[in-house]
Amino acid sequence: MAACATCLIMLSLAGNAASLGAQQASAPTQSSAALPSRISPKAQELLHHAIEALGGPAFLNYKSISTSGRVFGFSNGQMAGVQPYKSTYVPPDKRRFTYGRGKPVTLINNGKEALELDQYGLVHQLPEQVRRWEIANRYNLRNLLQSVTKESGVLILDHGVDFVANQPAYVIEIIDARDVHLQLYLRKSNYLPLRVTYRLQDSTTQDWDDYTDDYNDYRRFDGIMTPMNIGREKNGERTGAVYRSKARYNVDVPANYFQPSR
Repeated sequence: MAACATCLIMLSLAGNAASLGAQQASAPTQSSAALPSRISPKAQELLHHAIEALGGPAFLNYKSISTSGRVFGFSNGQMAGVQPYKSTYVPPDKRRFTYGRGKPVTLINNGKEALELDQYGLVHQLPEQVRRWEIANRYNLRNLLQSVTKESGVLILDHGVDFVANQPAYVIEIIDARDVHLQLYLRKSNYLPLRVTYRLQDSTTQDWDDYTDDYNDYRRFDGIMTPMNIGREKNGERTGAVYRSKARYNVDVPANYFQPSR
């Protein structure tokens, strides 16, 4: 019943892939939580422009998003599979993600609960699936701009201009409440997020992993600028990509939708 290795890679993108396992993904330490937030005026201005470019209050306050399209998996940097998908996401940490043809698989994440439903029945998601999902979810655009940058003890600085994918981009340096170092890249032309990078330590292997999330092909749905193409890399190798074909915000979600009975 467990998902194939290719599908595990693909599903790390399923939001927007036990606990994080990384030390940085645990609860904020008392020392970091006690520190006041420090944001440079220029960084604060850039964050404001980014939020406004994404839709302002409509982006920050949406209750749900439903998307569909295709999800791609990669192995050793090469494409290893593609599946159609449908997803419903309720911030900050609920999703129902169905992928595949014929006999699809459904992943359900509801806070710390992580289940997988397929033709054989119901099981808990594998720890690595859960870890990938929680990492991707914490640092997706909505949670990053709505929650992470507002946590106590965060440090946010302007880091000038750099080139990303041959485009000039403003760079914002962020050290979050879990001491994770991030860089948020905003297109210089319109302030829309282009890339988010961050580094996490795997508590099992003690290795440091570098993550890159790329956002492209923005389109406006229900007043919100929505990236239709989302790509992810780990340690310089491409691990997954989502190509959305449709998106709807503030869809009605039944109270029990994130339970396996539906």
